[in-house]
Amino acid sequence: MRASLKAVAGANPTFMAAGEKAIALRELVAAEAQLVELRLRVLADAGDLAAGTAARDAAGWVAQQTRVSYADARADLRLAGALDRERPVLAAAMREGGASLAQARVIDRALGLLPAGVEAGTVALAEAHLVDRAKEFGPKELGRIGRRILDVVAPEIAEAAEAARLADLEAHAEQHTRLTMRRLGDGTTRISSRVPDAAATRLATYLDAFTNPRIASDPRARLAPGSEATAGDPVARLAYPKRMGQAFVQLLESLDPTRLPIHGGDATTVVVTIDFDALKADLATADLIGAGLVPGDDLTGEAIPAAHARRLACTARILPVVLGGDSLPLDLGRTRRLFSSAQRKALLVRDHTCRAEGCDIPGTWCEAHHLHPWEHGGRTDLDNGVLFCSHHHHRAHDTGYRTDRLPNGDHRFHPRR
Repeated sequence: MRASLKAVAGANPTFMAAGEKAIALRELVAAEAQLVELRLRVLADAGDLAAGTAARDAAGWVAQQTRVSYADARADLRLAGALDRERPVLAAAMREGGASLAQARVIDRALGLLPAGVEAGTVALAEAHLVDRAKEFGPKELGRIGRRILDVVAPEIAEAAEAARLADLEAHAEQHTRLTMRRLGDGTTRISSRVPDAAATRLATYLDAFTNPRIASDPRARLAPGSEATAGDPVARLAYPKRMGQAFVQLLESLDPTRLPIHGGDATTVVVTIDFDALKADLATADLIGAGLVPGDDLTGEAIPAAHARRLACTARILPVVLGGDSLPLDLGRTRRLFSSAQRKALLVRDHTCRAEGCDIPGTWCEAHHLHPWEHGGRTDLDNGVLFCSHHHHRAHDTGYRTDRLPNGDHRFHPRR
């Protein structure tokens, strides 16, 4: 296939007529769908690859070996499984170039949202109808059709099924609770959530306590671009969503970490690393440990101004790790088996994430592992410790695997023959 592509890769569209470009674009989209279907079909049966590198699943292997994002690889694996086990008509359409990857995702999701009591024959009719509509409608339109697909293929049960679905949603609101965060690349993060109504009311009540005009002495409550204030009124009249956003930030800074659950074997603590000279400087930066916890723009990192780090260290119950300053003893030798709280924080500052090759699980979710086992004389020292996520920590103790330490400090897992 790649040899065939190489033969036409040098085609110059500048010398193509409009009709030729139209044909080329249609055929390339169809060919792309066929290639994607073949890739997903192989992916659905590639679970044996994961065992070879101790990856969690085939998606983890693909992300590691082909340098695609884990999120994309996992989404592909979910769709691959659905096409292989449940969506034969959709898979056949992709194999013939009649449905794109985006259309396939929408169709599979629409079918997955059908009530559990809908018979398999009705689901098959819905799949066939949506695949047929894919010939003339794009993903957005297919999504609209999919939401009302029972009205088309089984109108006699559509109303009752919809009522049952709504009742189920109301009765199981907790199952649909979620919160997502994504960095936008401009120094801000978008937070989206869906919570039960009672929880939303509690949050609104807490935030309202911070939006009281009497706290206008806070520098962040001063007049901002786009806000209004009456003549002689020292209180800025910020837009309500902006006041709520500022209140949310203040609420987070007011949380007491000692009242939060134990996290990864240690009290839940946000860690800021900063050089001692930078801590005293006006124009300098600090690093907020937590890479990987918030998806999005990887270029923005976790850097904050030194002035922000100084304020957080004083007011927000955040632990500053001052590089070059006084430190806690971190090497405990054989005096104790388990890594101490101070050692775990030092490992987090050093490792940031799970140190298994290709794994991006954040260090705050990981466990401290003795490279040379304690029971065999290993010391509880930093140079004998490493952070592994639960999955790779189990693999590290699995006699079916051996590990190689790479020059960058990562660990590569190999199955024993």
